[in-house]
Amino acid sequence: MTHAFDTMHAVAGLMVGILVGLTGVGGGSLMTPLLVLMFGVNPQTAVGTDLLFAALTKIGGSVVHGKRETVDWTIVRRLASGSVPAALVTLGTLAYIGKVGKSTENMILFSLAILLFLTAIAVASRKWLTRFAHEHEAVAPPARVAGLTVLLGAVIGLAVSISSVGAGAIGVTVLLVLYPRLQVSRLVGSDIAHAVPLALIAGTGHWIIGDVSFTLLGNLLIGSIPGVVIGSYLSSHAPDKVLQPLLACVLLVSSWQLMVKSRMPDKAMKPVHAVVQETASSH
Repeated sequence: MTHAFDTMHAVAGLMVGILVGLTGVGGGSLMTPLLVLMFGVNPQTAVGTDLLFAALTKIGGSVVHGKRETVDWTIVRRLASGSVPAALVTLGTLAYIGKVGKSTENMILFSLAILLFLTAIAVASRKWLTRFAHEHEAVAPPARVAGLTVLLGAVIGLAVSISSVGAGAIGVTVLLVLYPRLQVSRLVGSDIAHAVPLALIAGTGHWIIGDVSFTLLGNLLIGSIPGVVIGSYLSSHAPDKVLQPLLACVLLVSSWQLMVKSRMPDKAMKPVHAVVQETASSH
């Protein structure tokens, strides 16, 4: 166990856990690009490991929201009725394809970059969308809202299974538009409660396929679990006007880096930690 422990991975888990606790944005938006860009982890392995990482990290938040009764289980059921079948179909397709080649890895990186860009926009505009939703409370017919919620769940299930991104800021942002009369905390709680089983299902599927590193997962959780606690405590003292633009900038930079990486040949894609080790060894 001592030999398997990696300080850099634990520190990365701590940093992402703090940000998740501070902002409520899912770990997939932060951890997957960090694993790919900084540690040079294979995109499929990064996605599969991060799904279980996000699920286990968010369990605590889901329990807290459940105890505070800030979870709308009707919304959770609607989301799950779309996301679970979509995730199973996506995982079945990935299992059928088998080990992907370089072009498929680049497609995963490209899709992750696009989703991170959309997540950055969602984070930056969340305050405006919240205000807009409360000022324009024209509620759509219940059947239409239910159908759109199921469709949202299907999109999230597909996106999460491919890239581990989608169940956080994007999901909450769309729910704000669909349910303008519900409290934001209730929508956030519903989204977190839905994200846990979805990430577990998708993560288990990637595990069966062989895309999960449990050594890496353990190191990340060592840092992320206390990180979430710290971030949740600090969230009541950190102003949104500082946190949200900062997080949006981080996501935009990650999106741009992944976009560049998806177009690079193998020899040009050297992870940051390898460069650091080479520099240290040269001295």
